[in-house]
Amino acid sequence: MDTPVTAPERGAATAEPATAVEHVLTVDCAESPGIIHAVSAFLLEHGCDIVDIKQYGDKAQGHFFMRVRFSSGSAVPPAGQEPLSTGDLRRDFTPLAEQWQMNWQLEPQGRKRRVLVMVSKMGHCLNDLLFRARTGDLPVEIVAVVSNHRDQASLVEWDGIPFFHVPVTKDTKPDAEARLLELVDELDVELVVLARYMQVLSDELSAKLAGRTINIHHSFLPSFKGAKPYHQAYERGVKTVGATAHYVNAELDEGPIISQQVIEVDHTYTADDLVAAGRDAECVALRNAVRWHCEGRILLLGNRTVILR
Repeated sequence: MDTPVTAPERGAATAEPATAVEHVLTVDCAESPGIIHAVSAFLLEHGCDIVDIKQYGDKAQGHFFMRVRFSSGSAVPPAGQEPLSTGDLRRDFTPLAEQWQMNWQLEPQGRKRRVLVMVSKMGHCLNDLLFRARTGDLPVEIVAVVSNHRDQASLVEWDGIPFFHVPVTKDTKPDAEARLLELVDELDVELVVLARYMQVLSDELSAKLAGRTINIHHSFLPSFKGAKPYHQAYERGVKTVGATAHYVNAELDEGPIISQQVIEVDHTYTADDLVAAGRDAECVALRNAVRWHCEGRILLLGNRTVILR
């Protein structure tokens, strides 16, 4: 007589599938055949499964860029081993990176970057970043807000984030920048975001924060400089408004461009309408730049950026 097959009893132990642990590897190096094969073979040998891969080879510069998102838990590790930790993966990848002379980073997928935001009086970009950090839309932890004015203090404190008022004058600028660097070190800051911070950073500070400071400005520069650029644009009858987010360097508003937004306008727009449209463009451009930086999607090529989206 055949033994009947029955469903497992309620509460009976069942084998749990291995929990997938995802990482992101970013690589750039001199272009050469076999790089993708070498990285893919490394991941396979370590029981990892590629979830998403983006690559770009710049023929003019002879340089190669790649971003790989992979899981170290969905594939079966060699010889039944447990999925490797981030430290294990970094250790094992180092010889391969040295062989190909790679610049590289390997981070857990979704790790929140520690961000310090700087602002002056206008709070639209700051408010957008605070909201998206609070709701988890951006992979960031805003650890502090620094301002040369007190206008946004109540907004920041409502979010439970430390607010630091650091006034800046011509005479106090060196001390203010020294205080900023103290906060960057004390709070282990990974990215500084200038969310309409209306002070020009010194060349020395820009150099110290190179590659980890993002600024936003209206895209009328350099066409409309000085006070009230949107009102100047209104007088000229512009047909587009926009914004540019870029890394900060020693050249004023000339750092590598990360994200740009453009909005079409027409003769019916008042100067105030242009200002409102510009605010929207600034929020989107800055938000995208912060997201792509923190997700490891931006790689530098001279004064240009490669965005592996």
